[in-house]
Amino acid sequence: MRNPFSPFFAFLCLVLAFAALDTHAEIAASAEETQPLPAGVASPSFTARNADGSDFVFDPSSLDRPAMLIFYRGGWCPYCNRHLAELRHVVPELEQRGMDVYFLSADSPANLASALHGDAEGLDYTLLSDARMGAAEAFGIAFRVSDDYYQQAKEYGLDLEEASGETHHALPVPAVYVIDSDGMIRFAHSEPDYTQRLGNDELRAAVDGVLENGSGAGDA
Repeated sequence: MRNPFSPFFAFLCLVLAFAALDTHAEIAASAEETQPLPAGVASPSFTARNADGSDFVFDPSSLDRPAMLIFYRGGWCPYCNRHLAELRHVVPELEQRGMDVYFLSADSPANLASALHGDAEGLDYTLLSDARMGAAEAFGIAFRVSDDYYQQAKEYGLDLEEASGETHHALPVPAVYVIDSDGMIRFAHSEPDYTQRLGNDELRAAVDGVLENGSGAGDA
């Protein structure tokens, strides 16, 4: 009988073990190379984390009402803070109309609230940590920043590893997804240029398409 622990078998196990460690295979090489999920397909499930570190499981098959997912880079990003501050004028309205709104960033759980500053401070939002990039990968919007970008940001006082608690140097492309109560993506918008964000009127229109028309699929 052949010894199952032969050198070849041991080598094969080692190769498979290293392959299993590659948890970022779906992270694109740049923001422009991401492949975001479009409207009209089923939403993926994912697990993010709350500010206290506990798991937040998003299961599109058991939604009580439609949901909007807003992906942003982090509380350290001035464009993100400005956008979050502007959304204070529309998020309460959307929630009152029957839409659950979730904000996901690459911030670690500990940095979710503390990273917010300026006009975005104190907002009553559901902030979730996607520092492990599970949600961003599932929606096809995760990308890895270049080594030059990482070093340059660090020189300006931003350490992405410290902000996320991870070493992948990955961020989400800013994106908005509206998912109906059946778990289908009815609106999808992503923008590799992180300085550009959807306005409140555009978000209202996206929600109108879901709440009023039932299907209302579209891509801004």
